[in-house]
Amino acid sequence: MISRRAFLRWQSGMVLGAAVGGGLSAYSVVIEPNFILDVTRRVVTPKDWPAGLTLRICVITDLHACEPWMPVSRIRKIVGVANALYPDLTVLLGDFAGGTHLATGRVTPQQWGEALADLNAPLGVHAVLGNHDWWHGPLPGDAPDDAESARRALKQMGARLYENDALKLEKNGAPFWLLGLGDQLAMTPGDDAGWRGHDDLDATLARVADDAPAILLAHEPFIFPRVPKRVALTLCGHTHGGQINLPLAGPVFAEWRWKTTHIYGHIVEDDRHMVISAGLGESILPMRFMRPPEIVEVTVQAPAQFA
Repeated sequence: MISRRAFLRWQSGMVLGAAVGGGLSAYSVVIEPNFILDVTRRVVTPKDWPAGLTLRICVITDLHACEPWMPVSRIRKIVGVANALYPDLTVLLGDFAGGTHLATGRVTPQQWGEALADLNAPLGVHAVLGNHDWWHGPLPGDAPDDAESARRALKQMGARLYENDALKLEKNGAPFWLLGLGDQLAMTPGDDAGWRGHDDLDATLARVADDAPAILLAHEPFIFPRVPKRVALTLCGHTHGGQINLPLAGPVFAEWRWKTTHIYGHIVEDDRHMVISAGLGESILPMRFMRPPEIVEVTVQAPAQFA
């Protein structure tokens, strides 16, 4: 038996623990994913990037549009913040469809497309598809349509969609290539093990016709080990930066889940650069902890020259 004083101390500790746990849960479900929107600025200086070309790219990814977690009103606010950055170009890196069963209603492709139609950048809005756009309709459990509804919405809003394609662009007379990869997890597993993607990196690279610098858009970062030095920068989403970034355990769980150490941030390997955005919405659980929604502003420029 324990004393009354010890029992009261234990009881107080339980009440305090429950209060703290409840507060953290409320924060991770209500506050961080819905009321915080970071603008994360990253400067990337690829080794062979031409000195006369500086690009500012606005990265929007993983909206996971659905009620009540990513309604049209919030998408419009995101668009307003993105436009206020005055980027040279805006890129949409996929997963427009909702990612959780814990939703109260759908946001249709037509609705999120109309909200995104107000994006404005002098070199245009460019997009790739994500796995959720292939796997199901507006919400998990809805019938898939091989991403046709997402394609229509992107076309109607004026974005250029890339599926293993490339386009040569120019800023102030300086050319560069923008490449977009088909989704790497587009098809659910068949009888054979693993996923069947819609990606074709070799075919995408074959569309690059000269030595102007190149930037690759890919929803998932898994392709990065295969990306050659010819590509100065790869831009990705998909991982949500871990989404629930608990101290110590969060990074370990994220690497176990995704089977890669490429989870978030600016990664440099063998003179190749990749930026992974934490994205804006949520999948599976409508929660974020220590990884708030973000728009990423990437400035690509030549390395500083020292005398």
